[in-house]
Amino acid sequence: MATGTHMVEVPVGIDNVWEFVSDMEKWAKLVPGYNTHEMIDDKHSTWTFKGNVGVLKKTVQVEITILEWVAPSKVTFELKGLSDNFTGNGYFLAESIDAENTKMTGFLEVVAGGLAGPVLNPIFKPIVPKATQMLTDRVANKIKLVNV
Repeated sequence: MATGTHMVEVPVGIDNVWEFVSDMEKWAKLVPGYNTHEMIDDKHSTWTFKGNVGVLKKTVQVEITILEWVAPSKVTFELKGLSDNFTGNGYFLAESIDAENTKMTGFLEVVAGGLAGPVLNPIFKPIVPKATQMLTDRVANKIKLVNV
């Protein structure tokens, strides 16, 4: 199992953070390795990622399901590999520091299964924290830009 957690302070109010992270369409393209996505309904979507996993170049299809929206503070989701055997979950958490500043935390956990699991899980361990940090920072930077 690989996990990543990253926290940043965003110089906007919690409602501005919520407005952005509660809509996948606003941050989908910020995910590392993003290629395309298709919204099935407001809680279900399929995503395609391209990237390197260790020494392998890979295209991966993932189903993302929103489990919970708790306005204005948390979006929780799960993911399931459609092209490969893995599962995971994650969230964005916003906590108000004051009226003009918000602490935003991104979390991601991924577990590879099947015969490749014992090989892939050690490869994921350094990748997932970096991807979590990159996504959280990209989302925070985009929120700053749209709220200037």
